[in-house]
Amino acid sequence: MHGSGTRPPHRTVTRSTAAHPAPHPVTTYALIGVCALVFLLGPASGPVPAHDGGAALHREQAAYFQHWGVLPRALWSGAARPLLTPFTALFLHGGWLHLLGNLLFLFVFGDLVERRLGPFRFLFFYVIVGYLALLCYAAAHPDSAEPLIGASGAISGVLGAFLYLFPTARVTSVLPFLWFLPLRFPAWAVLVFWLVLQWAAARHDTDGPGIAYLAHVVGFMVGFLYAWLRCRSATPDEGISS
Repeated sequence: MHGSGTRPPHRTVTRSTAAHPAPHPVTTYALIGVCALVFLLGPASGPVPAHDGGAALHREQAAYFQHWGVLPRALWSGAARPLLTPFTALFLHGGWLHLLGNLLFLFVFGDLVERRLGPFRFLFFYVIVGYLALLCYAAAHPDSAEPLIGASGAISGVLGAFLYLFPTARVTSVLPFLWFLPLRFPAWAVLVFWLVLQWAAARHDTDGPGIAYLAHVVGFMVGFLYAWLRCRSATPDEGISS
C-alpha cells in the first residue's frame, strides 16, 4: 500500500504564526476534522468494536483501501468510477503515524496559506492539487495494483504555496537528531531541504508498498506554481514570526 506520508528521514516539526489578527482558518480545521473522523470510523484506526481483530481486520483494511484508494492499474482502465478515487483517497490514511504526521503539517502550514487565499479558494486548491499529485504518481506507475492513499500530495501543495507566499517567515524546528533542540530557520531553508529529501527518495519509488514520494514532489511543485500564478502581484505579508 502506498501512503503518501510526509516523512523525511529526520522529521522537522515546525510552527509559524502571524503577528496580526486574522480570521480563523476554518477550512484547514475542517479538513483536519474530516480526515480524523474518516480515519476513526474506518478499519485503519485499529481494533475497535465496529471491526473484528486479527486477520479479519487486515482483510477488511485491505478491502477498504482497494475500494476507496487509487489503484493505478484501474485508473487507466477507461471506467468512470476509478477517476473519482483520487478525491476519496485524499481523506484516507494507513495508520496513526500517517494520519498524525499529515495533520501536523496541515495545521502548521495551512493556517497562513488559507488566510492568504481565502477559505473557499483554499479548499479548491487543496483538492485539485491533491488530485493531480495522485494522478501523476499513478501515471508514473500505471501497472501498479497497490492502493495509493493519503493527503500528503495535497499537503505538499500547501508547503509549496507557503514557500512562495512566506519565504522569509521564521519557523521553529525541533530536530530529533539534535536531541529535539528547538531552532529557528527561515521557511525557505526548511521547505527546500524537505523538498530535496522527497526528490531524492522519489528516485527510488517502486510499484510496491511504501511511501509515494513522487506525489509529494508533484504536489509541492503544483502548489508553488499555483501560488505564483495567483498571488504574484500581491504584496508579501509582513510580520511573520515563529
